[in-house]
Amino acid sequence: MSSPTILVLPGWQNSGPAHWQSRWELLHGYTRVQQHNWMQPLRGDWMMQLEEAVLAATTPVVLVAHSLGCMLTAAWAQHSQNTGKVQAAFLVAPGDPEREELRAVLKSWSPVVLDKLPFATVLLGSHNDPYCSFARAQTFAAAWGADFVDYGNAGHINADTGLGDWADGQARLQALIARTE
Repeated sequence: MSSPTILVLPGWQNSGPAHWQSRWELLHGYTRVQQHNWMQPLRGDWMMQLEEAVLAATTPVVLVAHSLGCMLTAAWAQHSQNTGKVQAAFLVAPGDPEREELRAVLKSWSPVVLDKLPFATVLLGSHNDPYCSFARAQTFAAAWGADFVDYGNAGHINADTGLGDWADGQARLQALIARTE
């Protein structure tokens, strides 16, 4: 069996070089889905970029999303005819675009899509994430049919958290891939 195509879906403002997503790309050869505008993200535009990346994949796809990338996964899955190409999704620290302080800049992301995802999904949420309450992360996981992982007090589970190469996250991703092969 061939290895899946791992597509990395950063959130708003992209993932910098110290972010675990960027480190995983370098370490493991994963592919970042590039967006036209990381600073003023438009949901439809981001969905189109993901659709093109999924269509270009020659093996089953595993989505590795952080923050707004989690919202992208849900929105894309609601509209795409190609969700069957996705083996699984690993969603980390969803950003909540319906938070008062984020609504103005992320207006095309409301309402958040809350349909069940048609592929195996794991969502990691943090108790002290400044961009999404723990309860809201649990709500997203339940709506999307995702296995929810309480990741403790890990902030936004990004470079600021000091995860480095985030071996624990990589082990969780590999476990998800193994159980969905």
